[in-house]
Amino acid sequence: MAGERQARVADRIRVVLAERLEKGLRDPRLGFVTITDVRVTGDLQHASVFYTVMGDEAHRADTAAALKSATGMLRSEVGKNLNTRLTPSLEFILDGIPENADHISALLREARERDESVAGLAASAAYAGDADPYVKQREDDDEDDDEGDLDGEDLDGDAAVPDAPRA
Repeated sequence: MAGERQARVADRIRVVLAERLEKGLRDPRLGFVTITDVRVTGDLQHASVFYTVMGDEAHRADTAAALKSATGMLRSEVGKNLNTRLTPSLEFILDGIPENADHISALLREARERDESVAGLAASAAYAGDADPYVKQREDDDEDDDEGDLDGEDLDGDAAVPDAPRA
């Protein structure tokens, strides 16, 4: 039950903060912010707000400073719209998902390029020795006379004699 309530409160906090940031703050340092996730502790006293920012490292640093200075105002906004006895404290954490996704994409691209180069080498590869060193010649003399007979006897009960003419 506590997990469901945590999830509801976290979702409500995410919506309230997103709506407030969409209206804008009076801080010119604030960049284009997206709230990606909110996690609330079991006692609903603390909320970790994960966000991403479009732009370079300077935009991220400016946005982090703007969010830190606006934390009190954003907390009071959450308190007004959240029906709980206590308003949780807010902690803004830059989400590393976009950077991790870019890194994983680069690794996958590199692996794909290596696979293509190995496939190119394998297509033009040839055996070092014989075509297949494990292929052995079959002996054809045992194949013809063992058809359908068990323990050397023919189907009509006579002993099978290999290569003997029949009368």
